[in-house]
Amino acid sequence: MKKILVTGGAGFVGSFLCDRLIDEGHEVIAIDNFFTGSKANLAQLTDEPNFELIRHDIVEPILLEVDWIFNLACPASPVHYQYNPVKTAKTNIMGALNMLGLAKRVKARILQASTSEVYGDPQVHPQTENYFGNVNPIGLRSCYDEGKRVAETLMMDYHRQSQVDVKIVRIFNTYGPRMHPEDGRVVSNFIVAALKGEPITIHGDGLQSRSFCYVTELVDAMYRMMKTDNFTGPVNTGNPGEFTMIELAEKVLEMTNSSSKLVKVAARPDDPGRRRPDITLAKEKLDWEPKIELEEGLRPTINYFDELLRRSSGS
Repeated sequence: MKKILVTGGAGFVGSFLCDRLIDEGHEVIAIDNFFTGSKANLAQLTDEPNFELIRHDIVEPILLEVDWIFNLACPASPVHYQYNPVKTAKTNIMGALNMLGLAKRVKARILQASTSEVYGDPQVHPQTENYFGNVNPIGLRSCYDEGKRVAETLMMDYHRQSQVDVKIVRIFNTYGPRMHPEDGRVVSNFIVAALKGEPITIHGDGLQSRSFCYVTELVDAMYRMMKTDNFTGPVNTGNPGEFTMIELAEKVLEMTNSSSKLVKVAARPDDPGRRRPDITLAKEKLDWEPKIELEEGLRPTINYFDELLRRSSGS
């Protein structure tokens, strides 16, 4: 049994990770500042004797004794990370420094939740881990993109300079229950609009593509990465199945039996045209590849939002 710290533990991915770690028999401390996280995401763990939740912002140091650290704390959708871009950059950079300082002090293994956004608007497709990316350092998304890139830099510098045991996973688009209904990401946007019978907004021509990984499969990759010795990464964690925004919208309309119409609006600045992971390294090092197809994963996600909307409307 390990004593494990999960930063951003009340968030979408963080809460599923806490579930998995408790199921595996570990002792878990989750910390979250609840900017995008929610206690409701962890309600199922309230009575677990091996689980503890602390309100804390990783921009400030925290003193704990742990074996492993999963550093997930940071708003991950444009709506939220652009709300206060300076704070987003600080969370990525100061947060990583504080967690690395903790890992160094207590000799903990630390996993950094990085992102496919480090590839920017990629000129190589699909993206492999040795591609350095095409990122705008002064754009609207750079607080997140560059913040995550600096976090990776810090991880590797602490590893080389102080022998901190680090792991880096680059997370591609992830979806599932517990997503924030107003986080601005396409899966939640499309599902909520379809369930409400409102127009589904397509930015640009709708031909930009993404690859969608179901949340429990991502968590499995992260857990496998943490258990793997002598491998720092970075490693891509995502589903290589690729869908355009129009294909995703049509799938959501079909599965919700919605009469919502597709409405095209102006493209977002710096929005990547294509995004698909090459997961050769994950297969080789982690013996991991996703098995859940988009339709299979959308079903519980749609049910989650349907229930959420019914509760909020009182029906």
